[in-house]
Amino acid sequence: MTRFAYTRVLLKLSGEALAGKEAYGVDQEAIDAISRDVSEAVETGVEMALVIGGGNIFRGVSTSARGMDRASADYMGMLATVMNGLALQDSLEKNGLVTRLTTAIGMQEVAEPYIRRRAIRHLEKKRVVICAAGTGNPYFTTDTAASLRAMELGADALLKATRVDGVYDRNPRDAEARLLRRLTYLDVLQQSLGVMDSTAISLCMDNNLPVVVFNLLTRHNILRVIEGKDVGTVVQGG
Repeated sequence: MTRFAYTRVLLKLSGEALAGKEAYGVDQEAIDAISRDVSEAVETGVEMALVIGGGNIFRGVSTSARGMDRASADYMGMLATVMNGLALQDSLEKNGLVTRLTTAIGMQEVAEPYIRRRAIRHLEKKRVVICAAGTGNPYFTTDTAASLRAMELGADALLKATRVDGVYDRNPRDAEARLLRRLTYLDVLQQSLGVMDSTAISLCMDNNLPVVVFNLLTRHNILRVIEGKDVGTVVQGG
C-alpha cells in the first residue's frame, strides 16, 4: 500500500490560477485542469480543503491604494473569492468529487457558513471543502486565511500553488536564479522571499505547519507533493 507524506492538506490557489492565460476573469480550461489534478489526488484517499484568492476578479489592496476605503475594498475581494469558489465547485463536481463550498461571510443561498467542526466532518467523509471569503475580516490576505484554515482543520501541510517551480533566490526569470529546495520560516521572513505574507508565515511557524510551494501548471504535481516526492520548495522549522 502506498504511503503518503500527507493525509490531510490545504491547497491555496491564487485567483490568477483560475484566470489561466487570460488577463482577468475565469478561464474554464484552466479551472478544469486544476480540477483534474485535485480529483487525481483526492481519489487516493487524501483529505483536501482549498482556499482561493480573488485577484483575477478584484484586488482589494491595489484598489485601496487608488483611494477606496481599505475595508470596503477587502470585502469586495472576499466576494470575488466566492465567485471563484462557485466556478471551482462546479468543475470539481463534474469530475466526480463531492464538495462543500463554505464562506466566512453569511450567504446561505449559495454556500454554507464556515463552521470548523462541520468542515472537519466533511473532510472525514472525503468531501472537498472549499473555503471562500478569506477570514471574513478586512486587512487579512487569503494567504493568512489559508494558514488559519489549515491549522483549524488539522492539515498536515499547506500547499501553496504558484506558476513557478518553487522559491528562488532571485527573480525566477533571471537566468542565474537558483531554486531553493529547503527553507526555514525564518529564512522566508528575514530574506523577504515573498512565499506568503509575514502574518501567514508567522502563523505557520508558531504552529510548525509545513508549507510546500510548487508549480500548479505541471500536470500531476499535486499528487507528487502528497506522495512526498522532491517537488518545489518545502518551508518548515530549522
